[in-house]
Order: sequence, then structure tokens, then C-alpha cells
Amino acid sequence: MITLNVGEFKSSFSEVLDIIRHGKEVAVSFGKKKEKIAVLVPFNKYKDKQKRKLGILKNTASFNTKEDFKISDEELLSP
Repeated sequence: MITLNVGEFKSSFSEVLDIIRHGKEVAVSFGKKKEKIAVLVPFNKYKDKQKRKLGILKNTASFNTKEDFKISDEELLSP
């Protein structure tokens, strides 16, 4: 995987697209700490990604919630 900062990414966008077309991933970093903020992957890798099977305990476990149980998406997905 190649890592470029935002400035390098902007100035060499066409070359980055060519790298991605050839099957490589490109990470984009930002700021003084060069924190990675995005990864660009070839579309065929994204499109062909296998879906994970959820519910490995299907038909072996169950749960019930009360009707007044409420949780937001953010609360559910927060670490």
C-alpha cells in the first residue's frame, strides 16, 4: 500500500488513479502527524468483497427486548 499526504495526492491525482487501476491500494494521510484518513481501493476489490455471514447462532439463541427499549445508532455502534 502506498501512502500519500493530501498535497502529494492532489498534485499527482492522475498517477494515483493509474496505480489504483493496476490493483494497488493508496492511503491518504493528513496533518503534521500524517494520520491516515482514507484508503482508495480498486473498485473490483470493493465490489467483489465477500459478505460476512451474520447470525452464526441462528436458531440456537434468542433474546427479548421490552417495548420501551430505545437506543440510537450512535450508542449501539460506539466502542
